[in-house]
Amino acid sequence: MSQSRSPLLQVAALSVAFQQHNATHNALQRVSVTVNKGELVAVVGESGSGKSVTSLSVLRLLPSPPALYTHGHIWYTQNNNSLDLLQATPAQIRQLRGKRIAMIFQEPMTSLNPVRTCGSQVMEALRQHTALSRKQAYTQTIHLFTQVQLPDPERIFKSYPHQISGGQKQRAMIAMAMSCQPELLICDEPTTALDVTVQKSILQLIKQLQQQQQMGVLFITHDLGVVAEIADRIVVMYKGQVVEEGTTHDIFTQPQHPYTQALLACRPALYPRGQRLPVVSDFLTPGESSSLPDENNTVSVALTIASSPASITTTETASNSISDNINTVEATPLITVTNLEVWYPRSRNFFGKATAYTKAVNDVSFQIYEGETLGLVGESGCGKSTLGRALLRLVAPTSGEITFGNESLNHMSESRLKEMRRQMQIIFQDPYSSLNPRKPIGSAIAEVLKVHGIGNTEAQRKTMVIELLQKVNLLPEHFNRYPHEFSGGQRQRIVIARALALQPSFVVCDESVSALDVSVQAQVLNLLNDLKKEFRFTSVFISHDLSVVKYISDRIMVMNKGQIEECGPAEQVYNHPKSSYTQQLIAAAPQLSL
Repeated sequence: MSQSRSPLLQVAALSVAFQQHNATHNALQRVSVTVNKGELVAVVGESGSGKSVTSLSVLRLLPSPPALYTHGHIWYTQNNNSLDLLQATPAQIRQLRGKRIAMIFQEPMTSLNPVRTCGSQVMEALRQHTALSRKQAYTQTIHLFTQVQLPDPERIFKSYPHQISGGQKQRAMIAMAMSCQPELLICDEPTTALDVTVQKSILQLIKQLQQQQQMGVLFITHDLGVVAEIADRIVVMYKGQVVEEGTTHDIFTQPQHPYTQALLACRPALYPRGQRLPVVSDFLTPGESSSLPDENNTVSVALTIASSPASITTTETASNSISDNINTVEATPLITVTNLEVWYPRSRNFFGKATAYTKAVNDVSFQIYEGETLGLVGESGCGKSTLGRALLRLVAPTSGEITFGNESLNHMSESRLKEMRRQMQIIFQDPYSSLNPRKPIGSAIAEVLKVHGIGNTEAQRKTMVIELLQKVNLLPEHFNRYPHEFSGGQRQRIVIARALALQPSFVVCDESVSALDVSVQAQVLNLLNDLKKEFRFTSVFISHDLSVVKYISDRIMVMNKGQIEECGPAEQVYNHPKSSYTQQLIAAAPQLSL
């Protein structure tokens, strides 16, 4: 079908290098990608594969220097006239940007101007590239907000980016990108940090707009599951090169390259709870790991996720891999929560008294048992992160009771609470923002030990830290390196090591794998399972991804609008959800079926 379409964008044998400290690093090596008119092409690969460098090169958004275009062409065809974007003048590029070629970035909060309303930013794009009057631009902006299904377009028009949700910000970005009816739309990881339900609606919206306007779309992602239902063709990139290309059907049913097979097989939803997940290195170095699925069954296993989660069952091996059997741990609650409420003032009167509240956590009661992992799932704004922080007394409850062991956290003195901090730790979603960028990671972990009086000398604490780094598969020489010198997956390992430095009995993992590539995510989940067996801690695993929670958890608790929607054994909740809300979450998750 795509063969009959006319080429709109042709990236031809493109090579890009970066100069740094008198050295040259190759980012792309003769990459070729074609997007035809009316076609959606997905470029898939992990962080560092070169996919974002490819997309940014199209609009010449890479700073030069340090970026050097060492080989190739980027042809953009309009009205049968082709222009090499690498040879285009700055004026020609400005004419194309936003008008003929538009881009949706990964993080809308950093792409939108925080001091201007959402509506004024879309109007600016319209007036920059069209002859519309201010009144006409306003009318068109409201129409665009309606088209991208934003609720109450007039309110969103007047709202600043921080006043609307992540999904609404992304829709505003799409409205801005679509404002001038571009011929080519570049989407750089536009749904990575979104809830599964919001992600599904954004994907459907992009596909719908593409079909209505016969746009060409270049869709960048690290997750093959995201594009399974919307892409016409898929290009797989690895270490700056295209390793495989084909129709979506062919890539999913007959992947040829081991790396493509790895991306398909690393997803946690394919495996029973506790079974070790395969990672990319297993496929690129065959025979090195016993965790590999059967060689002839890899692809078929990857495709069984499809439409029925119930088809995936828990094996005896998987159930034995959990350190504590759920029937045993149920007898000993570690944490008991009774009628817990956390409310935030939403509006105040003239005298400063709260007149309305946001009920982030609204009258919830449950228990967490020793040795178990309780999965906590729900959409953004449901209250799950607030609940996780309240369990650690990082957020003060409005009312209710939290009992840790035999002690009430609500009425604990500051000195006693500091002692209890040794028993309770948290692993945050973004490891970079939770590490001090000016402090070597070894010192950051040693500081935790020093604050709590562990180790008599700096040398002793350094030895302890190096042992911790080795437990999370890092090296002793990493002790003196800074956070920016590590990859996202390595930074997450550092944060895990810091959380476990005090050997806590309770750990909250707050979206700790949500932004990671599927293979890095698999590595971190394997690590958490290994460390759980060794340290035997109890944990709450917070995520909006039910398939990840199903894999890592003994029980799942689903939250919706501050309340518990459903709670039960992981397999039961995932395979046989009782609540319609839980059913919607599972149905919205990306599927690998065709």
